Amino acid sequence: MRAATGRSSDAGVARSAARIGELAWPLFIGQISVVAFATVDTLLLGRHSSADLAALSVGAAAYITVFIGLMGVVLAIGPIVGQLYGAGHNEQAGRQFHQSIWLALALSVIGSTVLLFPAPFMALAQMSPEQEARVRAYLTVLAVSLPASLLFSAYRGFNNALSRPKAVMALQLGGLALKIPLSALLITGIPWLRIPALGVVGCALATAIVMWGQALAAWVVLRRSDFYDPFHLWGRGLHPPDRQALWAQLRLGVPMGFSILIEVSGFAMMAVFIARLGTNAVAGHQIAANLVSLMFMLPMALATATSTLVAQRIGARDMSDARTLVRHGIGLGVLVGAALGGLVYLGRAGIVRLYTQDAAVIAAALPILAWVALFHLVDATQTMAAFVLRAHRIATAPMFIFAASLWGVGLGGGYLLAFDPPAFAPAALHGAPGYWAASTAGLALAATLLLSLVWRIMRVQPHAAAPA
Repeated sequence: MRAATGRSSDAGVARSAARIGELAWPLFIGQISVVAFATVDTLLLGRHSSADLAALSVGAAAYITVFIGLMGVVLAIGPIVGQLYGAGHNEQAGRQFHQSIWLALALSVIGSTVLLFPAPFMALAQMSPEQEARVRAYLTVLAVSLPASLLFSAYRGFNNALSRPKAVMALQLGGLALKIPLSALLITGIPWLRIPALGVVGCALATAIVMWGQALAAWVVLRRSDFYDPFHLWGRGLHPPDRQALWAQLRLGVPMGFSILIEVSGFAMMAVFIARLGTNAVAGHQIAANLVSLMFMLPMALATATSTLVAQRIGARDMSDARTLVRHGIGLGVLVGAALGGLVYLGRAGIVRLYTQDAAVIAAALPILAWVALFHLVDATQTMAAFVLRAHRIATAPMFIFAASLWGVGLGGGYLLAFDPPAFAPAALHGAPGYWAASTAGLALAATLLLSLVWRIMRVQPHAAAPA
């Protein structure tokens, strides 16, 4: 009897893993293609001009800070439409998509204005007038690109909620295929078209062309595919703004956006403080940061897929299956995080040498990569829990958890360990490893609190119904 129960349980886990994996793999590929945009620009500018590469570093940081927060608000369409789709309210899901378009357009006005007038970023960077001019020109072009990026985020969130990530992945891969040659040509110039070398501005122009191309392609897909007919997206133009629907998305999206912004800013500020420790320290940190960013794409894909399926089951009022997916999804994410982290730990010496042959940088990076394995495990765990909570339309409490854990424990604790003003930290945690140790502790705290919240939700709302 016990053996039969074990086989049944194993079969259930396998079924959940297959359902999650079917959605996760195109999400993973699509996310990697998005990350590759920045990689392409960095590699090309690194060969073109160090001044343009420096301008890209500052300009990209400013753009990401603006875009990531706004994108989080728009992506709140995912849990909302997922529940509506699971409940069979297809036309209502289509109306919500129209509202997300209004929201993306409104947020574009705010975001583009910030990019056109980037004085706060310039004050922090304290660059030369020549470099500041480069950054301003770069951000001006991206201000034109931002509306398309946010509109595509609405398309992405809508399709992912309907279990159609391949429709997003195809356009993201197409965008990358266009981005590579465009950036290469515009950075160095096109003599036969009398286009001069544009440097960092060429990167921004290539991004703007690609993002508007993706937005147009998304519109064509939505217009021509029969799959979207039940959602009644067309025939009456863009639906007028609906205060109730917009408020529902803002109520979920604003804390989602802030949570993402806290994560990104907490990670970015590590580099700012570690830069005080010298060139080798920040170079070693950069290797670990790049590696962690690539590793993070896999648990994020699993988390997005799990969240989509859970939201759909909540909408269908099948709370038993929703709870099963939560358990199996989080377990899968933790297992993958542990396996990938373990592989990096075992191969850390060889991995560092793929990035650099500089002995001083290798010496700075190796102690950090010893923390990367544990960092990735707790990062994967908190990501799975946070996305599951979003499927339940819970984002405000996680926002405060992130602020306390990542800013308080991570950045604050990292400063105490790295610079050790009270002289209490062991020598092994001085410098950059101290920041990684504190950030790992902050993520572990966030993961513990978020998992506790998930457990409470599953106990308190065992028969929660989908919203009307």
